[in-house]
Formats: sequence, structure tokens, C-alpha cells
Amino acid sequence: MSMQNHDSPEEMVPEATAGHPSTPDILPVHSHFHLSYSSLPHSHSMPSLSQLPVTKNKKYTQAMRCHSLPDILLQDSFKTFTPDIAVHENRETYMFQCTYPGLYQCRVTGLVFNMEGEGDVDYRIVPWNRRLLAQHSKKPAGPLFDIKCHQQSVCQLHLPHCEIRSTGGCEFLSVAHVTDERTEFILPHKITETHVIINITGFSGFGNVKDENSPPDPIRALVLLFYNPPVDPDLTSDLNVLLLPGNIVLSDVLHKRKKIIGDERYIEIPSRCKLHPEQEYTLSTSPEDDLILIQPNEAEFDSECYDNYFPTFQVVLEQIMKNIKLLLKHSNDSQCVWERRVCLSSAAIRKPQVQSGPSLPSNERLFYIRSSFIDGISGPVLKSLLDKLFEKTVITDSERESADEIQMKSDKARFVIDTVRKKGEAASSEMIAFLCKVDPFFSGHLGLI
Repeated sequence: MSMQNHDSPEEMVPEATAGHPSTPDILPVHSHFHLSYSSLPHSHSMPSLSQLPVTKNKKYTQAMRCHSLPDILLQDSFKTFTPDIAVHENRETYMFQCTYPGLYQCRVTGLVFNMEGEGDVDYRIVPWNRRLLAQHSKKPAGPLFDIKCHQQSVCQLHLPHCEIRSTGGCEFLSVAHVTDERTEFILPHKITETHVIINITGFSGFGNVKDENSPPDPIRALVLLFYNPPVDPDLTSDLNVLLLPGNIVLSDVLHKRKKIIGDERYIEIPSRCKLHPEQEYTLSTSPEDDLILIQPNEAEFDSECYDNYFPTFQVVLEQIMKNIKLLLKHSNDSQCVWERRVCLSSAAIRKPQVQSGPSLPSNERLFYIRSSFIDGISGPVLKSLLDKLFEKTVITDSERESADEIQMKSDKARFVIDTVRKKGEAASSEMIAFLCKVDPFFSGHLGLI
């Protein structure tokens, strides 16, 4: 599908992220095109939203409802809404009840729904099956949303993207439509500065994807800060710095980090910048201080981070500081791409307390960190962990052989954690102890230490 008309003046809209959406420019609807591939097995990690039970004892966030739109929809006429949120089994589901036709944009996710009439829309973020995408030379370019509308009244969907159109990055975008039977890749009906627009007739999983061989052009990105204040009487604290694509859903980041890390303080600060995928960046302070340690020295920006949210950098503060100035720079030319003065004075010293995570049985702790472990563990650490589990007879000869036969790192990690977890608390406790010894930094971010 040709993208030659994507720089036309009528498509230009203000820059936005999923957390701070802006008005997409809508043109009259044309036909859309499908690139259908052979039937593929559906990822078992993505259960259908229709299977999610709805009970009266769920906690709901009271939210604004839709208001009416004129019967004749104007091109740029739309309304924003804050969805109701239900939490079930540590998963957030967003709910939107619409009574009139029109364009409606979710303030939380940045999604825009073109409604033909009345309808109840339920949607949530689910994990990508990266192995399936790789089979078709695709990679994630946004969150994967599982969307349901029983009235089938959504005729068009606008998915936030973080590409910079002037660099040509939008030309490599398409949308993956994941169902229980197959996955197809849909060419966009239209691409604006902030959204990929597709016409839809069915539901299930929808998410932006990009060609694996697309050039590493800069994208809109976010620098998010999470602060762990000092614990009395220790004066040491740490500031976790996350470099993430600009179309992540902030509430999803906050929810998943709270689930893994526990109590920490998200610092609201201007976070937008432009970063190059696969390029190295360094973080520094001004002025430099011997009582401030930044680790690692440099790190690569991962532009596909939509399932797990681990820090790119950690700033360790050996004394109480009211403010700190952070600078993010290219490693190759020292060009500063983001610079902020961060206020830490509002974070009081915490009293020592027992975290809820370690109080759980070890096999349940492994269950809660399962997805993060599978996606985040490195190959060398996984190999060392396997060696220790085998040496201590936590896994058997046949289980070790089965693990060695698995080529994909994520599949091998999934096999290891599920095998050990099913053996009970004692085996799970041994695995946690081994992992903390082999890679304490990764274990800390999993909430194991």
C-alpha cells in the first residue's frame, strides 16, 4: 500500500503519546487491504477476553461516560473518555459504554474507536507472541490489545504509534490481527502523525507491528523515573530510569511494576524525547558526585519493550538529596537527548517493613514473576541457573536434556520456571536462591531480593 500521501498537510496533528493522546485527523473511509498468512496456532499466553469472568465484587474505577455526538459525524469531531477499570487476577480490563455513533478516544490507552452505534467495548493489554511474529519477520511496534464488542458496533480502530513520519518509519508499519484460528497482517487504511487506522469487522487481538528489517530510525520515546526513598536508618536510595517507546500505556507500566517491585514512587516529570533503536546511551548527573553511582555505564535502547518494564539505568544515591540533574546522551557523539532536574525532596524516609512478596510461598512467587523471568533473563544466566539446578538435583537428567534441546531462549526459560514451580515450594525456593546468587541485579528487579 502506498504511503506517498502521508505528508499531506491535512494529516498533520500535534505530537502525542498513548498517555497524552491528541486528536487524530480523520479522512473519509476507503477500502482497506489484508495480507493474510497461513493459519498459525494462537499463543496460549493470550487468553480470550471473552473468557474473563465479570463478578460483582470486582473493584471498579468510577469514570466518565460517553456523551452524545451528532448523527452526522464531522471529519475531526471526537470525544475523549476515561474508561472504567476492572482488576481481575492481576489483569486490568478497560470498559467503555457508548450510546451514540461517533469517534471516541480513550484517555488511558490512546485508542480511538469509531462507533457505528451503541456498544459495550472491553479491552486489555495482553502479551505478544514474539515467536509467531518472528516467523513472518515482524516485531512489536505497540501494545497488543485484546478487544471485544458484543454488539459489533466498532467499525474502525485507531492504534497509537510512536514513529516519526518525516523519517519514513511509518512505511514499515502494519497491524497484526490475532485470533484463535490465525494471525493476519493488515495494511493501514491511513496513518496520521500519532495513529495507525484500520477498518475492522471482527475482534480479538490488535497491535501495531513493524518489519524486522526496518531501519533503526529515531522514534518518540519516554524517560520514566521510579524512586525508592531511603529506609530508616539507611540513607541509601535508588532511582530507576526506564527508556520506553512513546506509545506504551503508562497505567500498564505502573500496574506491572507495582506487581513485581512493590512500593516505589513514580516521579511525574516531562519525559518525551527521541531515541534511536539499537543505539547505546549513557546517563550522567550534573555536577558529578562520588556519592552517586549509575549502573550500567551505557545501555541500548530497546524499542520493542511492551510486555516487561525493567530499568535501563539505576541511579544509587549514597546520601539524601533534595534534587538531582540527569542527562541522557548518545554514547557515540555525547549529544544530549534528554535533560531534567528531578526533585526528590517530597519523598520521605521510609520505615523498615516486610514486603508482601517474600511472604508468599516460593512457588507462588515464581508464578508472579513468570512472564518477567521468561522475557528478561539472559542466555548466560539461564545456562548457569540450569547448571546449579542440575547439580543440586532440583531437575532430573531427562529434564536437563529436554531443556538443552530447546533452542529459543524464551521457550527454554519458560520450560525451566514451569518445571521447577510445579515441583513445589522447596524446589522453587532453591531456584530463587540460585537466581539471586547468579544475577542479583536482575533478581532485585524481579522483587526476589
